[in-house]
Parts: sequence; structure tokens; C-alpha cells
Amino acid sequence: MNKKLVTYFSASGATAKLAEKLANAVGADLYEIKPEKAYAPEDLDWTNAKSRSSMEMNDKTFRPAVKGKVDNIGEYNVIYVGFPIWWYVAPTIVNTFLESHDLENKKIVLFATSGGSGMGNTVAELKDSCNGKIIDAKRFSQSASEKELKDWSKKLEA
Repeated sequence: MNKKLVTYFSASGATAKLAEKLANAVGADLYEIKPEKAYAPEDLDWTNAKSRSSMEMNDKTFRPAVKGKVDNIGEYNVIYVGFPIWWYVAPTIVNTFLESHDLENKKIVLFATSGGSGMGNTVAELKDSCNGKIIDAKRFSQSASEKELKDWSKKLEA
């Protein structure tokens, strides 16, 4: 069995679009990581040190609450986890998601969207939150094609 799940957190919608394309490209189920308290536009103002996202990202131990969880996570052996890059890493809500699921013996594949920065310290900062094996991490343009995503995923399966 090679069942796949694409999970994603998307504050503005860009990562959601990419996650949908990826799920279609690899034949995976789709699951949105939703914060218990939605982010308003002012929460995402990275230029404001007092905005919610800025305060969360300045405290690496902070774990925003998520709505729900993947009840059947045991059915999947490959789990793609997508998110926007904030301050050169994944938003801490991704840590919350990873820490709330048993991912032992799962292959974890990270994918991200960004306005221009790369993955930065993302893998290092998520590694301790994940008891699965991170096998790859890549930043994509939000306009990446399904073919590009499929070709990438095929390399991971080889």
C-alpha cells in the first residue's frame, strides 16, 4: 500500500492552491491544517512586531491550536506537509500539527510557498516536532504546474 496525504496550512490561499495541484498530481487525499482562531489580515502583517504572526514566530516554543486532526493518519505512508515560509521557516502551527500526530514510520515530504525566500532553517526546526522521517523539502512557486509537482514526487519514490 502506498497511500498518500497532502496536508497544508495556508494563510492567504497561495499554499492551498499548490496543495490542491499536488494532491491531484500524486493521487493523494487532501487535508487543510486550520488554526483554531483564523488569521485576520492584520495578524499576518510581518512589518508589525506586535502582529500575531510576528509574535508567534518570535517564540519558537509557541504552538497555535489547530482545529481537528487527521483521525486516519495510520492509513498513510507518505505525508506531504505544505505551508508558506514565514521568517525563513515554517509557521509554528506546522509544529503543532506534526506534534499532534503519530508519524513514526511515515515518509514526510515538506513543500512550501514563498514570496522569494528559500526553505531556510525549516527542516532543522521541524525535525524535533516530527517523529517521521523527513525525506525531502522544497519551495515552489505558487504557479508550479501539476507536471512539475508530479515529476518531483516521482524522484522521491525512486
